[in-house]
Amino acid sequence: MVTDKIKELEAARAKLASLEQTLAGELNKELAALPAKYGFQSTADFIKAVSAASGGGGGGSGNGRRGRRGRKPGAAAAAPAAAASSSGGKKRRSRAVITDETRAQVKKMVNDGKTGAEIAKAVGVSLPSVQNIKKALGLVKKR
Repeated sequence: MVTDKIKELEAARAKLASLEQTLAGELNKELAALPAKYGFQSTADFIKAVSAASGGGGGGSGNGRRGRRGRKPGAAAAAPAAAASSSGGKKRRSRAVITDETRAQVKKMVNDGKTGAEIAKAVGVSLPSVQNIKKALGLVKKR
């Protein structure tokens, strides 16, 4: 009885292995046909198009590390959502453009006795940017 069950199990394992080999062969054939199916001349062109469509850039060295340094390939798409959720749902500010007009406004407001935070809010730049402008203009006291 037990030996019959063992033989039946071995036969099932052999059949499973045969099915896995057949499936792997069919999958390889289908994958090899994809570039032509979608009108690409080569597999490399197809891979570039798929990478670009998924946000991974294009081409690359083929080592699986595309996108930003230190991140896994699939993490690039999830990064903006993770950044937004970790900062309380706020969007990051765009980088301020510091013009001569901005510098003149900061200088005038410093001379009027405004605080750095008030200046930053009025001019539309960050407090560290105001501090950098003040330093560049020589408006900060030396320690």
